[in-house]
Amino acid sequence: MFTTASVRETPNDTDGVYAFHIMGEVSAEDMSAMADYMNRAFDTHDKVSMLLIFDRYGGAERGANADWSVIKSRLRSLTNVDKYAVVNAPDSAESMIRTMGALIPVDVRTFDDEDAAWAFVGARALDRDIHR
Repeated sequence: MFTTASVRETPNDTDGVYAFHIMGEVSAEDMSAMADYMNRAFDTHDKVSMLLIFDRYGGAERGANADWSVIKSRLRSLTNVDKYAVVNAPDSAESMIRTMGALIPVDVRTFDDEDAAWAFVGARALDRDIHR
């Protein structure tokens, strides 16, 4: 399972579904490590689905998205991600997510309800209390 100071993977019952709780401020190191993790997943699977659950999110450190591995994973996600769900997206990100969803070949949706997001990606969390 992938874990950093602000990003923790949630175990689930479906191969190829990667779910993460985002808590606190995301550092450049967190973002880079997650990008490396997802690049390895993209090497393993033709398609994956992703679920990001924002919980007590504190924003991202300046420059966190500038690392090459982060840029590479974002570009690869255009061809490797099937469904992309975001729960409790920060207000500043929700409209951008919806707009990008209309422009890219990925089924992108935002949710207020975590159960609906899990259903959308076709998986169930194995231990939801792990992040509480």
